Amino acid sequence: MEPNKAVSKFSDVDEYGFKRSEHFDYKSYELFMSSYLKTLAKRRMKWERILQENIDLTITTAKLKRYIRKGIPGPYRPNVWMKISGAHKLQQRSPGLYNSLLKATNHEKEISDSISIDLPRTFPDNIFFDSKKERLYNILIAYAHHNREVGYCQGLNYIAGLLLLVTDDEEKSFWLLKHMIENIVPQYHTKNMTNLLRDMAVFKELIIRRIPAVNKHIEKLGLPYAVIASKWFICIFAEVLPAETVFRLWDCVFSEGYKIIFRAALNMFLTHKTAILGCDDIGALANFFRETLIHDDVVTNCHTFMQTMFNLRLKRNELQSLRKICVGRNNT
Repeated sequence: MEPNKAVSKFSDVDEYGFKRSEHFDYKSYELFMSSYLKTLAKRRMKWERILQENIDLTITTAKLKRYIRKGIPGPYRPNVWMKISGAHKLQQRSPGLYNSLLKATNHEKEISDSISIDLPRTFPDNIFFDSKKERLYNILIAYAHHNREVGYCQGLNYIAGLLLLVTDDEEKSFWLLKHMIENIVPQYHTKNMTNLLRDMAVFKELIIRRIPAVNKHIEKLGLPYAVIASKWFICIFAEVLPAETVFRLWDCVFSEGYKIIFRAALNMFLTHKTAILGCDDIGALANFFRETLIHDDVVTNCHTFMQTMFNLRLKRNELQSLRKICVGRNNT
């Protein structure tokens, strides 16, 4: 047992059931949690008051936006996500859709087999997930036959899996998945991944504009941006960042949309600028993005990560402008 783990009061499994890595820094985490637990308690009391007021969560006021950015308490996330995303309204318009999709007898064997193969690969380090695999299958098979253009592809299992961990409800997870795939990251999961390729180009342009030295270094070493960041965008950081950090990001994704994904990705680069520039070959750089970055205390300290993320200068109109430019390049 490592010294920093021996003195820690924290389990080697987090509150969501994920086993911590063998390199997990318990000392830094304990320091972070000593203040974060107090923050969580304060946030919960404030959310209790705002929910008692029975305000309309479908209308994002400045106050509600501020509350969401500071974190939605875990017990309230399922219902708040449904309301702020608009998924609840969609469900109300088609209340029997999910059950009818499950009861259908024309499920394609190829899709069913692909999902079944991926189930054991979905969060194998989570102690709660074995009991949820059948429910995850139901969500994925229903969505695949609802949205034939997307069907099923790898990445959806991680998004739906985390949604199920939060909601513990198949139908809510289905509607939240639908909203994410069709409204937040449309055309990311289709066969040609049109919008994903465009947004990888947009993200590279953001790095060129904000931290050109980092872009030059990455270009010099020859590691494509798609290798670095495509999984971040496809999975909306599920199975990339620690669960609590992902859920804090998703609080804002459901409220503010795709811009949050760019903010988080840009923040990953900016907060690790020195470390990226310190990688002296493509192997070291690839390992940094694949292993070191996603486990360090910068991303584990979700509260500070979110604060630095919202200090970034990034406007929606800049992203929309870059999207037009990048689409134009791809069409020439």
